[in-house]
Amino acid sequence: MKHVKRFILPVLILVIAFALKAASEIRPGFLPEELHGLIGSLGSVLLIAGITWILIAVIRTVKNRLLEGFDMNISDNLRMRKLHTQYNILEKVVVFLLIIIALGVTLMQFEGVRNIGISLFASAGIAGLILGLAAQKALGTILAGLQIAITQPIRLDDVVIVENEWGWIEEINLTYVVVRIWDKRRLVVPSTYFLERPFHNWTRTSADILGTVFIYTDYTLPLSAIRYELSRLLKSSDKWDGKVNVLQVTDAREHTLEIRALMSAANSPDAWDLRVFVREKLIEFIQREYPHCLPKTRLTLDNKSNN
Repeated sequence: MKHVKRFILPVLILVIAFALKAASEIRPGFLPEELHGLIGSLGSVLLIAGITWILIAVIRTVKNRLLEGFDMNISDNLRMRKLHTQYNILEKVVVFLLIIIALGVTLMQFEGVRNIGISLFASAGIAGLILGLAAQKALGTILAGLQIAITQPIRLDDVVIVENEWGWIEEINLTYVVVRIWDKRRLVVPSTYFLERPFHNWTRTSADILGTVFIYTDYTLPLSAIRYELSRLLKSSDKWDGKVNVLQVTDAREHTLEIRALMSAANSPDAWDLRVFVREKLIEFIQREYPHCLPKTRLTLDNKSNN
């Protein structure tokens, strides 16, 4: 029913267009000459608009039908995101071309516009150079959107870090990309950004992701106890996918040890929640069981007097 509603208005426009075209075929003496020409031109414009609208509706219906079998809500949705990205961008390209062609055909229905077009083509040397320079950036942005559809450095629902903001790819259009930030803000960047500047893509090859937690403690902390507690915490959380569970000392600084807990999750939201959970619980564990192992600065006082 949803797809049928998409065709109701363009079909109605086509009916009106055919009616106007039929009225314009009535012998000229029956209608005023000005009205006769106006009806014919209006019928042609509506006919072009109706056909273009129906073609766009067909393209969108076919795209939606093709994508119905590819659910992006599952955990490992890399192939689904790839297809959704390609089909959505290709749909926008085809719709854009259809609108441009329809607009050109519509303008050519009017004699005055046709003459202007012929005169522009006659002086296409300078005019083409000016238009080319003026439209260079816009065309470059559109071509960047096409390149994203083909090479796919980003896909819909990819987890990225752009301009130091962490979020998901929400929309990919011909000229711009919308990134949904974790706090529900929207970051809008041109398509060329993802071809010209470096950015982080956490789900480029798969949806699963590794999370890290850094804890700083005193040298006297028993690492085996922390390693056991990390395993217990991960097994108690439904956010952990059971693949990676590692605790390592990654640095020994002047006053503290740097301990890194490495864990895995099925997707980036689960990884974020798991990291927060592990960080909080490990700190609570050290505060409760080994409070003397919290970071400290040592100071030794020498009471011997100098003779």
